[in-house]
Amino acid sequence: MTMHLNRFARITYSIRSFAIALIIGGFAVEGHADGHGVALYGDPALPPDYAHLPYVNPDAPKGGTFVDGQVGSFDSLNPHIQQGNVPWQLRFLAYETLLGRSYDEPFTLYTLLADSVEVNEDNTAITFTLNPAARFSDGSLVTVDDVIWSWNILGQEGANGRYRTAFAKVSSVETVGERGIRFTIPEPDRELLMTLGMRPIMKAAPYTEDERSFFRSGLDNRPITSAPYIISDVDAGRYVELTRDPGYWGADLPFREGMHNVDTIRMEFFGDATAHFEAFKAGELSSMRETNASAWARNYGFPAVQSGEIVLSVIPHERPSGMTGLVMNTRRAPFDDWRVREALIQAFNFEYVNNVINDGAQPRITSYFSNSPLGMEPGPAEGRVAELLEPMADDLLPGTIEGYALSRTEGQASDRRGLRNATRLLNEAGYEVENGVLTGPDGPVSIGILVPNGSSEVRAIVDIYLQSLQRLGIDARAASVDSAQFTERTNAYDFDMVWYSWGLSLSPGNEQLAYWGPNGVEQPGSRNLMGADDPAIVAMIDAMLAAETQEDYVAAVRALDRVLTAGRYVVPTWYNPVSWIAHDADLKYPVDDLPIYGDWIDFQPDVWWFDQDRPE
Repeated sequence: MTMHLNRFARITYSIRSFAIALIIGGFAVEGHADGHGVALYGDPALPPDYAHLPYVNPDAPKGGTFVDGQVGSFDSLNPHIQQGNVPWQLRFLAYETLLGRSYDEPFTLYTLLADSVEVNEDNTAITFTLNPAARFSDGSLVTVDDVIWSWNILGQEGANGRYRTAFAKVSSVETVGERGIRFTIPEPDRELLMTLGMRPIMKAAPYTEDERSFFRSGLDNRPITSAPYIISDVDAGRYVELTRDPGYWGADLPFREGMHNVDTIRMEFFGDATAHFEAFKAGELSSMRETNASAWARNYGFPAVQSGEIVLSVIPHERPSGMTGLVMNTRRAPFDDWRVREALIQAFNFEYVNNVINDGAQPRITSYFSNSPLGMEPGPAEGRVAELLEPMADDLLPGTIEGYALSRTEGQASDRRGLRNATRLLNEAGYEVENGVLTGPDGPVSIGILVPNGSSEVRAIVDIYLQSLQRLGIDARAASVDSAQFTERTNAYDFDMVWYSWGLSLSPGNEQLAYWGPNGVEQPGSRNLMGADDPAIVAMIDAMLAAETQEDYVAAVRALDRVLTAGRYVVPTWYNPVSWIAHDADLKYPVDDLPIYGDWIDFQPDVWWFDQDRPE
């Protein structure tokens, strides 16, 4: 097994100091745009003449086929609309953006499709100048019209909710000269301006005569890409294959140096997790990302590992834990009562579930930004955090200011104390057990839990939890659906509880409104699955976006973390402080130059390479 935890221990303090300096210390420096890149606070770490990103191997050889496995299916190749189920990698592999993100800095963007970027002094406008060499995969130029069309189409109904949140905040989009585009907003918001550079840029011409055809789900319309790969082969529901474009316009950009080294990326789809794992063991896949600690310790001693054909790598990161667990839909009773939500959290026997699933090895998620300098601190709110929350104190849920912590159990199968606490809370909310059935103002309580088909781990977690809910007199059942149905139902908020995960960054900003903002309460397709509709959430996000000092930003994020956590929207499970990746021994990555985000978007296979070409 390739272990990098020793190296991690040596550099933890330097990485954390670097991250904190950028997250916190950088606030003391006035924002500055320097043509080649733009940082949220301070200057980009890399100079204008940088040669490559710090976590790539600029000498990596090109070649080979990377085969990735996924559980589920797909019926669309358009990742930008609500309809259909799409291989998630297509959003990143097939579409270029004006700016690209460095995962060794909390939030710095460097030019990509844009040749330069400038933010005005009062942070109300950003101007991108297109690289004159930028081309789509069909050889046509990327134009200002393509950028503006992409902006407008992604702001329409039917587009994925992640793109629509910022649309209403932009007051104007205008052409500047031959290759420039300027976005203007009414109020200073540097983070919003920067995120505008992260939107996918698409070719407008195929949709000129029938723009609404963009929103039709299906496999017959392969996208004309602007990124290093083109879609070269598709077998409906079985696989998607992408081939590195030999004419990719940006291959020599410093931002792309040492990246996109494999010639072919093939995404294979399997009906369940068992078939997926067996295919990897048989050598049909290049890599396997494990998320279960017990499985990592138990299942990876098969012959290919023993012979050295498969290598086991442990990759650390410095990201917030994010939130993973069972989300409660507050748009529906009884989840609109915080006491019921707390009861359902109390009923989750975490220590026992963790022992069964992970041999007790995984740390519990204690808040949305835990495991990072941005996470809420234990105990009562103090200092600037308390000052931010105090004006809303009368409307905040218990625990927001006083402090909120998850209860602990003894790890036994029967958690009587947790069930007693849950019963008490349910009684306070007006629910009583009658003839063994929990009954409230609207009659007997029934809860359906929506889970994605194919994940044995998630189903095992839910099955244990169902037993606890049934002991409370709740008619609780799980519904496993395929990936297409799961996407359709979550987009429509058609569930009582659902398994979901939010990954959060070291530089939270406007995307927080897309995650928990009021637009997502009714508007379909947002990531506000719980239907959070709390003015305190918006107030803390506004305070975060308006922060002018290091103290104010960190305090606002910590206050937001308190409001979300005390909102009791999710039954939280665990997070991984590392990533476990089993992979072909010839498949390499920059072991000694890991980014602070670790195994994250644009890590595998983007910065990996094969030591030798693999047979097709």
